This record gives sequence, C-alpha cells and structure tokens, in this order.
Amino acid sequence: MAYDLYVVTDEAIGRGRTHAELARSAVAGGADAIQLRDKTLSCRDLLAAAHEIRAVTSAGDALFIVNDRLDVALAAGADGVHLGQSDLPLESARRIAPPGFIIGVSVGSVEEAAFAVAGGADYVALSPVFSTGSKEDAGSGYGLAVLAAIRSAVSVPVLAIGGIGCHNVGEVIAAGADGVAVISAVVGASDVTAAVCGLKSLIAAAKEGGGRR
Repeated sequence: MAYDLYVVTDEAIGRGRTHAELARSAVAGGADAIQLRDKTLSCRDLLAAAHEIRAVTSAGDALFIVNDRLDVALAAGADGVHLGQSDLPLESARRIAPPGFIIGVSVGSVEEAAFAVAGGADYVALSPVFSTGSKEDAGSGYGLAVLAAIRSAVSVPVLAIGGIGCHNVGEVIAAGADGVAVISAVVGASDVTAAVCGLKSLIAAAKEGGGRR
C-alpha cells in the first residue's frame, strides 16, 4: 500500500475548485491517497463530497481517507479515517471500524507514535514537520530530527505533513518518511495534476537515491 504522495483537499486555497475537482486532478497526476478535510461543511455536505471523492479514487486506484469523521468515512465507503490527538480515540474507532479499515493518526513525538502503533494505527503522520500556514492550528514544526526518530521507533509507515513542497521534499524522504502529505503545494497550484507529477518524481528520485527502491 503506497503512501508516497498523500494529498489533502482544501477548497479554501483551491482556487475555486471543489474537493472532488481537486481530487480528480490529483489522482490524474498519480496521487496515492486523497484525504477529504473540511471543518466548515455540514455533515450532509461533507458526506456528499465524500461520495464524489470515493468515485474518483475508486476509478483511479487511489486510497480515500476522511479527516476526523469516522461516521462520514464509513457512510461513504472510504478506505480509512485520519485522527488527530483530540479526535475520537483510536481504540474507540478501531472497535467500530470494519476489518481492513485504515486508521492513521497525527503525532508530534516518538511517544505519541509508539502509543498510536500499539493501539493499532496503520500509519502515523508527524504533523507538522515544518511550520505551515495551511492549517491554522498546526503549531510550530517539529523538524526532521523528530521525523527520523519516529521512523526508527515504529514499524508502520510514517508520513510527514506541514510546510512540504518541491524545495524540501527530498530532505523529508531522506530523513525517513515513507510518504509526504501536502495541501498547498498541490491544491493551491494552478495546475494540480502537474504539481502532483512533479512531487511524485522528486519523491521517487529521493527514494532511489537512498536505496529504498
């Protein structure tokens, strides 16, 4: 299961494009996973967007993850849910989720990562690696040293999110990330598909350069 490039949709910086339109363009460029994230939509509107993205990702063979909302993820037939430290506890989500359902968790330290993995997380995401303006509540970046320490401490895929773009994605992969999650670097671009292609090429080159492929 590849997490090389994990794109988080965001209509606020998407140049007028909907979540589904952003997802469609990202999948066309080869995005491995799409996360629907919108804290402003009503539950029904979020579910409608989720159904649209489910159709896009199924046709394009990409994973579909819903941020925070396990109920919406299950109702839309998503592949998984991504939980923050203040969301539904992982153990509660795992009790409700069907077998094979992916649960990812945002972490900020080795201890949080190890706790998430012990509870059954399928992947962890260090958030944010660098300071970012894409998420107002993200806080300061934890840095590459924390990323490398988490990579050494856990056995599940480790993603990196926050302040990542073409200028530093190679450093993030070199520090041990199995994949990167991006928002503005893709959904804020005028050509989403081209932005995905560019980042995918850089990730592949960094992994090949590090002997990981």
